[in-house]
Amino acid sequence: MSTFENVTVTREANIYFDGKVTSRKVTFADGSYKTLGIMMPGDYTFGTEKAELMEILAGELQYRLKGETEWNSIVAGQSFNVPANASFDLQITTLVDYCCSYLD
Repeated sequence: MSTFENVTVTREANIYFDGKVTSRKVTFADGSYKTLGIMMPGDYTFGTEKAELMEILAGELQYRLKGETEWNSIVAGQSFNVPANASFDLQITTLVDYCCSYLD
């Protein structure tokens, strides 16, 4: 889905890692939400409260879930899941456009 309808967008950005990662929250009528963002090249570690689906819209990166030793490569058009209450590492070499869905 390339467009969302009947949503509320939070105007203020979430800004992480000195501005190298930003996102905006999109809230749906049922209360569910996603974030749409951009990540600049760099190495990052994120933590989760809810399970997440990370969809890569443009760019490429490598990710590693907590407890794993191998890196996984992913490019535009692909996605990966992160469990709730976990963390994951990212290695980004090109600008990445992403959509993060928060799952129940």
